[in-house]
Amino acid sequence: MALNLPRASLQNLPNFHKKVLMASVFFMGAALLWPSEQSFSPERIPVALDIESLLPDLSTGPVTKVAAKRQPLFEHVIETGDTLSKLFEQAGIDQKTMYKVLEADYSVLAFDTLLPGNRIQFWQDKNGDLTKLELYFNPAHQVVFTRFDDGSFNAEEVIREGVWQNRVVGGEINGSFYVSAKRAGLSATDIQKVESLLKNKLNFSRDLRAGDTFSILMNDQFVQGEATGSSRLEGIEIVNGRRNITAFQHIDGNYYDEEGSGLAKAFQRIPLNKKVRLTSRFNPKRKNPVTGRVSPHNGTDFATPIGTSVVAPGDGVVTLVTKHRYAGNYIVIEHDNKVRTRYLHLSKFLVRKGQRVTRGQVIALSGNTGRSTGPHLHYEFHVNGRPVDVMKVDIPEASTLPNKSLEQFRALVKSRKMMMQLG
Repeated sequence: MALNLPRASLQNLPNFHKKVLMASVFFMGAALLWPSEQSFSPERIPVALDIESLLPDLSTGPVTKVAAKRQPLFEHVIETGDTLSKLFEQAGIDQKTMYKVLEADYSVLAFDTLLPGNRIQFWQDKNGDLTKLELYFNPAHQVVFTRFDDGSFNAEEVIREGVWQNRVVGGEINGSFYVSAKRAGLSATDIQKVESLLKNKLNFSRDLRAGDTFSILMNDQFVQGEATGSSRLEGIEIVNGRRNITAFQHIDGNYYDEEGSGLAKAFQRIPLNKKVRLTSRFNPKRKNPVTGRVSPHNGTDFATPIGTSVVAPGDGVVTLVTKHRYAGNYIVIEHDNKVRTRYLHLSKFLVRKGQRVTRGQVIALSGNTGRSTGPHLHYEFHVNGRPVDVMKVDIPEASTLPNKSLEQFRALVKSRKMMMQLG
């Protein structure tokens, strides 16, 4: 719509009428240009903006600085021959502080498990005091020590589950099983585990022939896309002539053939052959009566006279035999069913590191070494890297799966065999 008025008429209008007329034209034009809900102009109309007037005055007032992440005072990748005292010395941390860190480590016992390739980091404050120490084992496992105001330290174990991915390793036997499996990509540790699981069903040095086949289902752990080095052996199938020899890990951590018959002796709950008094229970939230801080008791204590036989509760491999300032003489065993066991304050070792043990085998004699108020055995039971109460955890004590678990196990076997065949 357009207004067509003579110029003279406009000039003769009173000022008030001129203003009203101009305002009407302005609003009508604006209404025509205003976008409707149904359509928007794709064209961008440049509009001059006084940007400086919209921003706050940055010339006045304090400027906020982003704090840079503090770097460790000393960082070192563990090498063969490194000692703890030498590492603390290189970091400039005195021995008194080192012993306080070791005291905090009593509940975790992390320093004894450091291996070449692991990393240690030290942080200190402006006074030169150690404030934090971190042990980096892999992306899924770290231990962090932090300093309290009184100079003591707290130990926190950081465990990340990450994601697990399946991998199939297999091939034909050409030479020994060890050489064939190694060539296919299986580690020496896992090869030993396969041979141990099937030792009652197959003589690996005598029964296997060229042309026999094997297929093994592994499950590897990754954290943020990085392999942690942790793997689980979930399925084994070896075709030996006309025989199919199998082993599958059930959700209870134990291994069974595809019919549900156990391949290893069941676990016993307590690593002792006689009944003894329980003196201190597992308590992850136990408080120190003096400081009031949480000081977890990650094991179960039994009153045992010095020299009492300590036995392996299940088959496994001895991974550590060592002495500790506070834990005393102690042993660690890795079992085949995601379980790790620890035995503290021993008086005598009867096994060596790397030795394979069976259920009921005497591994040590109990004692009173380290920080101990009296002769006793401190026993720890870890599942998937975490300490649990051995007196309450579900420990399968039967050699075959009960009927209520058999259906679930057979479905698991079917799924895993399909993956192994595809692999």
